[in-house]
Amino acid sequence: MFQSPGPILFSLGPLTIRWYGLMIALGFVAATYFAVKLAERLELDSEKYVNGALIGFIGGIIGARLYYVAVSWSYFSTHLTEIPMTWNGGMSIHGGIIGGVGLGVLYLYLSGFPVLRAFDLSGVGLALGQSIGRWGNFFNSEAFGSPVPDSFPLKLFIPMDMRPKVHFNHEYYHPTFLYESVLDLILFLLLFHVVSKKLVNYPGMTFAVYLFGYSLIRLMIEPMRMDSIRAASGTPVPIIASIVCAAIALVAALLLFFYHKKKSKAA
Repeated sequence: MFQSPGPILFSLGPLTIRWYGLMIALGFVAATYFAVKLAERLELDSEKYVNGALIGFIGGIIGARLYYVAVSWSYFSTHLTEIPMTWNGGMSIHGGIIGGVGLGVLYLYLSGFPVLRAFDLSGVGLALGQSIGRWGNFFNSEAFGSPVPDSFPLKLFIPMDMRPKVHFNHEYYHPTFLYESVLDLILFLLLFHVVSKKLVNYPGMTFAVYLFGYSLIRLMIEPMRMDSIRAASGTPVPIIASIVCAAIALVAALLLFFYHKKKSKAA
């Protein structure tokens, strides 16, 4: 059984350190570390990449929050003071990808770093960072799935004040944060140890594989979640975003394939 010890790691006077923030920070450090390892394998400027990653991290936090606020505007429009309160949760990974990768890669491009390689490094790092970051949802008792019986081996206990009203009497739920964390870790291992090596002569393709793979993971997990924000049609917004991202990844992969084939023939 899984049960969160609470969202707060420790408090020291007015300073409060939350598990959610720690998991995000650990995810970033781990993501950057392995992205740098890949950069060194490809004989790229790892120091320049770290600078881009730091800028991307800031862009990711801003993008993740703004995206979440945008799709939850019906709530935040009457709670404006809560918009900057990222420590309470409420971050969208899709927004983080847009803001983080967008700003980080833009910086690297302007710095003369190979832009397609920058995307590849980011994709590998993101998969690991997301795997670790999902544990922040565990400590916040959020992003859980539908109710499960008491006998379920991986059951997640959710406090009464965090349960959906329609399932108020149910104590245990699917730990969807764990499912996604494990799948993200598998995706990272495949990207770092297999895909990035097999596609080393196809810059940009590793990121396309990451984006498609992560989209599939979300499409598997999202129907199980109880707290997904829904569009007017009733479809969870993350499902719509994942379908769009998967389509973009497929188109990008095709374009990159023909681009590199043409480039190799010209050489």
